[in-house]
Amino acid sequence: MSRHVLILAAGQGTRMRSSQPKVLHRLAGLALIEHVLRAAEAMNPATTGVVVGHQATQVQAGLVDRSSLRFAVQSEQFGTGHALLQAAPMLQGQRGTLVVLSGDVPLVRAATLERLVATHERTKAAFTVVTAQVARPFGYGRIVRTEGRLTGIVEERDASDAQRQLKEINSGIYAFDLDPLFDALQEIPRGGAVNEIYLPGLVTIYRSRGLPVETIDVSDPDEVRGINSQTELAEVRRIMRQSKNEELMAAGVTIEDPATTYVDVDVTVGPDTVIHPGVFLEGRTTVGARCELHAGVRIVDSTLEDGVLVNNHCVIQRSRIAEGARVGPFAHLREGTVVGAEAKIGNFVETKKTSLGRGSKANHLTYLGDTSVGDGANVGAGTITCNYDGVNKHATAIGHNAFIGSGTQLVAPVSVGDGAYIGAGSCITEDVPAGALGVARGRQVNKTEWAPRRRDEQDS
Repeated sequence: MSRHVLILAAGQGTRMRSSQPKVLHRLAGLALIEHVLRAAEAMNPATTGVVVGHQATQVQAGLVDRSSLRFAVQSEQFGTGHALLQAAPMLQGQRGTLVVLSGDVPLVRAATLERLVATHERTKAAFTVVTAQVARPFGYGRIVRTEGRLTGIVEERDASDAQRQLKEINSGIYAFDLDPLFDALQEIPRGGAVNEIYLPGLVTIYRSRGLPVETIDVSDPDEVRGINSQTELAEVRRIMRQSKNEELMAAGVTIEDPATTYVDVDVTVGPDTVIHPGVFLEGRTTVGARCELHAGVRIVDSTLEDGVLVNNHCVIQRSRIAEGARVGPFAHLREGTVVGAEAKIGNFVETKKTSLGRGSKANHLTYLGDTSVGDGANVGAGTITCNYDGVNKHATAIGHNAFIGSGTQLVAPVSVGDGAYIGAGSCITEDVPAGALGVARGRQVNKTEWAPRRRDEQDS
């Protein structure tokens, strides 16, 4: 049977107190709704749709990379049943199983969705809902059973005092047989405290028609937690961070303080790597084996090969660091930086669109922008590549085994040939040939007895 997915993402999310759509808030490197979409992908659905409403344009823009998604607009929000009705045109003529998810339930697992669909199809149910037992069910719809069978789902605001004592909750994750669905949705009356069309109203309709309704439960209620506030988002972040750290440690990574280590879901880390407290690994970062990341390091969308050492308080963004290289402390590697094997980037060095060859060094207080540095070169302390003329960026090329003296300014575009030397304190504005010594600085003049005269003038 074909499978289809529909994600409900039309709500305003007022309790987030944010101008950003709730489903686009970030969690471990991804938007909330992206986590849901990834879980749904495991079912290999024939179609995937999203119902948008509040800030619909922003939500669609946030999912622009998913070109196969189809969107339905719920201009006015009259409940989950009403949201599903808006998707009728996109599902017209389709048959099979429709899985309905919420865009703000990011911890749902692919295995749970597979079990949901398998149960739904095996039992030939018209409606199957995922449930969970929770100690504090406040805010959730309650599952009402008679002799163990599902007989109704009642919203918190509409529940009686006795029903509020029930601990089994509705997760808002459903599977439907598409054949009877949209006709039945038309029969759900508006009701409840806010006069909405409740999707769980189908339980009563299907039972009256003799159509089977089923449930599956999840053992971990965190899996079906919805996010409605910044506090709940922070709680889910903690859960996901702990899960990711446990996954890495099980694979042989040493994390000295998991409570202060933040690793996004798409990050990979090799065995025997040591991560010290306060490290952030973000985006699609890859860290090889036997690396060491000291405290305060932040790495974004970058690749570190095996055996890389990153000292304290470095920021590395969209860069690549080859095997055995050393970085920091207090270095900033900006987009487009490539550090060669066994090379060294030292303290208070900033790079941008720069490549550093094998074994080369830039150890202190240096800025290298739009620069290529060959193998075995040494860039002295305080060197600056002057790559911006106020309008355009220009390139600097430093050859193999070149030596750049401390305090040098390289005014791009300029090149320093293989094996060339630059005298300390030079301002280089012309190319330096291979093997040459380039010196560009004013002549030193010493005026004898100048200092005592100056002091005498000040005293008088």
